[in-house]
Amino acid sequence: MSGVKTGRSAPAFALLDENDNIVKLESLRGRWVVLYFYPRDDTPGCTTEACEFTESITAFRGMDAEVVGVSPDTPEKHRKFIEKYELKIKLLSDPEHEVLKAYGAWGIKKLYGRESEGVIRSTCIIDPAGEIAFHWPQVKAAGHAEEVRAKLKEFEVTLA
Repeated sequence: MSGVKTGRSAPAFALLDENDNIVKLESLRGRWVVLYFYPRDDTPGCTTEACEFTESITAFRGMDAEVVGVSPDTPEKHRKFIEKYELKIKLLSDPEHEVLKAYGAWGIKKLYGRESEGVIRSTCIIDPAGEIAFHWPQVKAAGHAEEVRAKLKEFEVTLA
C-alpha cells in the first residue's frame, strides 16, 4: 500500500502542473511542502479544501511552505478550477495514479456504504530535506488547511 512513513524520504515524482510544466519533488527541496491528494476538481469537498488552502496561502508562504494539490484531473481541468476560484496553489496531474499510489492516496474507499477504488483524501508534510515530516492518511476537507498550518507551526517551534 503506502510507502509513506514519517522520517523516511518522500517518494520522488515528476508531474505536470496546471500550465503543462513538469514539477519535480527535488525542485521543491529546501522548503516545506504540503502535498495534498484530492479526488476531483470543482466538486464540493475538493473546492472547500482548495479554497481554504488559498485563503491561508500568505501564512503558508510565511512558513516557507509550498502547497501542492494532486489529483487525476488533467492540467486543463486544473487551469479551469484555478481560474474559477482564483486559487493560489499549484495543482498537479496524476492520471496514471502512480504518485497517488506511492503516497498511499489511491485505493479502496467506502462512500455511502459502497466500496470503490479511487483517491483517498490525504496529506503529507515534506520537510526541506525531502523527508516525510507528518502524514494524514485520511482527512476531511473542511478545516484541514488550518490543521496543516497548526502542524507546520509546531515544526517551526521545534526547529527554533
